[in-house]
Amino acid sequence: MNEAAVRKSNIIYWSSGIVSICGIIFEVLFGALGSYILGDGVKQYTLTISLFLTGMGIGASLSEKVMKNLIITFVWIEFGVAVIGGFSSFTMFGITAFAPAGTDAFYLYFITLLVGALTGVELPILIRKANDIGVALNKSTARVLFSDYAGGLIGGLLFVFLLRPYFGMVKTAFLVGCINLTVALIVLWLFRREIRNFMVHAMIGLGIGVVLLIGLFFGEAMAFSFEQKLYQDPIIHMEESSYQRITITKDQEDVRLFLDGQLQFSTIDEHRYHEVLIHPTMSVAESRLNVLILGGGDGIAAKEVLKYDDVESVTLVDLDPAVVELANTEPLLLEVNDGALMDEKVEVVHEDAFQFLEDTDEWFDVIIIDLPDPNNESLNKLYTREFYSLVRNHLNPGGAAMIQATSPVFAREVYWTISETVASTGLHVENLHVDVPSFGNWGFVMASRETIELENIEIPVTTRFLSSDILPALTVFGKDENEDIYRANGDLIELKPNTLIDPHLIQIYERSWENY
Repeated sequence: MNEAAVRKSNIIYWSSGIVSICGIIFEVLFGALGSYILGDGVKQYTLTISLFLTGMGIGASLSEKVMKNLIITFVWIEFGVAVIGGFSSFTMFGITAFAPAGTDAFYLYFITLLVGALTGVELPILIRKANDIGVALNKSTARVLFSDYAGGLIGGLLFVFLLRPYFGMVKTAFLVGCINLTVALIVLWLFRREIRNFMVHAMIGLGIGVVLLIGLFFGEAMAFSFEQKLYQDPIIHMEESSYQRITITKDQEDVRLFLDGQLQFSTIDEHRYHEVLIHPTMSVAESRLNVLILGGGDGIAAKEVLKYDDVESVTLVDLDPAVVELANTEPLLLEVNDGALMDEKVEVVHEDAFQFLEDTDEWFDVIIIDLPDPNNESLNKLYTREFYSLVRNHLNPGGAAMIQATSPVFAREVYWTISETVASTGLHVENLHVDVPSFGNWGFVMASRETIELENIEIPVTTRFLSSDILPALTVFGKDENEDIYRANGDLIELKPNTLIDPHLIQIYERSWENY
């Protein structure tokens, strides 16, 4: 081959690698969008990856019909990926805010399939063009496929460690769209002598570039206004951590924290939730020198624990450093948590709760489990018999644990399945629930090696809601929220412990909350 042919073939190999990087970024971006907006991350990533790969297969099949004008076809495919992929996050937030329910899911799955199909056309075209230039077919195919697969790895790493944490989902989409467009324009220029109406295609590409740059610099602000529609109150803080989207809203005196769109607390009534979470357990335990909090990165549970002067150490395990950093720096959160996480008695560990319990050799007098609901596979493992067995194995004799266990009204079967799962480890359980206006009726499961007696417990610290007198009343459940759950045909549902091998709690959770 002459020098010009070598240069063109090298451009083709580099182009295949770069567009593969862009393709995998769009693939995982669509999964992240689905996880954030539609919920159940495992389900959304499974669907988007499956649809994207199916689209690639469709695209590869359709590429057989492209035998002429290979370069201009490739250029226009990149134009399409740049526009559709670039505006994907922006339009997804807009559709979620303004379109009828269910439209957002249909739109996400449609663009996933479409971008996948366009991506599937790219490689066969590049392989044919490399062959036309004069590279042996087997050699050109191997090189292009190597660039594709290597690009997939790079794209995944870039999304996880750079793009999502530092650019967010809207800017990432526009940025990757710009990269697709840049590849198209470089290829267009390099092969300009083969293309009729070169200037027309170039001007269209430049026009698309202007639109994408406008989206890159201004689209996030507009998408923010769309996302505001998803929340009742004005958003005052939003960030994308390595694990989740963190949002704070404020309306007069009501400050609310959301993680991936799920409410964590409202300052108007958080005391009702946290006082029931903390004080019955602290009062039942024979000793409370050494306390473990799993979750609770906002610091409010730790604040309640620190009301007890005899507490010597508090270990708080929360996976996301960004939540803890916000709790320690945001004035509105510091006002509600009293800077508890900076207290000298508190040690913060950033680790998965399951892994922490597997690795630690410490025993605790009180264990507080304040984790998000079991709405995906990674959270489900924290609601299994295996996890609660680890809790039991790190609980001192005479100690007690309290577990937030979702709503016995909205998710009745979920709540009692969690209770059954805890009891299956051999721990004694006591069931409590309390009305929290921002959440609704919310349930907790207390556990101990010994029988739990709440009737004679005294709450020895200052509280806003909970008292020794009303504590026994929290153990009384109405007929429509107790553990006797019947099917439509009148059969009593048999509750089974949730396990790693049989993680049926996720399906029960989805079914329970679908109408709320």
